[in-house]
Amino acid sequence: MSKLIKTDDNYALWIQELKERYKRSQIKAAAKVNQEMLLFYWTVGRDIVARDAENIYGSGFYENLSQDLKEAIPESNGFSRQNLQYMKKMYLLYHKADTNCQQVVGNSKKDSEEIIFSIPWGHHCTIIDKFFEKREVDTAMFYIRKTVEDGWSRKVLKSFIKTNLHLRQGKAVTSFSRLLPAPDSDLAQELTKDPYIFDFTEMVEPYKERELKKALMANVSRFLLELGSGFAYVGEEYRLKIGHTEQFIDLLFYNIKLHAYCVIEVKIDSFGPGDIGQLGTYMTAVNHILKTDKDNPTIGLLICKDKDNVLAQYALESSSQPIGVAEFQLTKFIPDEFKSSLPSIEDIELELK
Repeated sequence: MSKLIKTDDNYALWIQELKERYKRSQIKAAAKVNQEMLLFYWTVGRDIVARDAENIYGSGFYENLSQDLKEAIPESNGFSRQNLQYMKKMYLLYHKADTNCQQVVGNSKKDSEEIIFSIPWGHHCTIIDKFFEKREVDTAMFYIRKTVEDGWSRKVLKSFIKTNLHLRQGKAVTSFSRLLPAPDSDLAQELTKDPYIFDFTEMVEPYKERELKKALMANVSRFLLELGSGFAYVGEEYRLKIGHTEQFIDLLFYNIKLHAYCVIEVKIDSFGPGDIGQLGTYMTAVNHILKTDKDNPTIGLLICKDKDNVLAQYALESSSQPIGVAEFQLTKFIPDEFKSSLPSIEDIELELK
């Protein structure tokens, strides 16, 4: 380290800025390399299909192609037999997708048509493993878009595929379309899920409401991941002075996409109409006490053990606050059929006697 960087703050700051700029350029270069590699893989898969290569060259085709490409292009390690099969599946899965990938090859313009080529190859293999057999291209595209939008790792991608996020996304019963202006209402709806999966808490029945909330906060990063992109944690049991009383909000978040506070109440019981009144009161208080002119109206989310959708919709229509109602699920760590075979406490006591 030079004396100049130790003695001149402006010079040291400039060096730091150059360092950060270099890191950003490396990331962009890696993304570009990844895109070009995927475009090449796409063309390989296209050629295999167009040439009807498996039928023409016989059962040993992939082994031969792998060997010949490794010898022709020794600097690449992407030509294993399995990878070549993935390339064919990639083409077959996406070639009729709405993204019209045929037009993308050879076109470097960054737009929505290139979304397929914007995630790592390992992510593609994960998606192909799950959705190729039934040619579920729309579902595959859903997970590609979410990976691009939220920057998912492959581990996170696998987790959301396992919990069927595509069937849960935007499914909460809400009053957003009635009470929020477009496009905020659509965005708020898309941010919801039904049900929310709280398996990361490792809770098993029986449990108390406070215990579940503590488990959520003990795993707040996982909770934020399940809530979705844009949520920032503000506080638990957040204190508000309302008149001559103190009220405590279960969980308070801020969503940077909506530019709005989000009040979340978690209930371990079935949904009841009275829950809307309690949540609406907290939301009104946040609008008066915390919300600034730069913030949009506060939204609410009630997450309960189960609900009657018709009852929830009627209760929402009685409120002037934008609220969503959804359920949560916990993983059953012991299968029911195995649990039933376990001895009861009474059986154990009798055995001991």
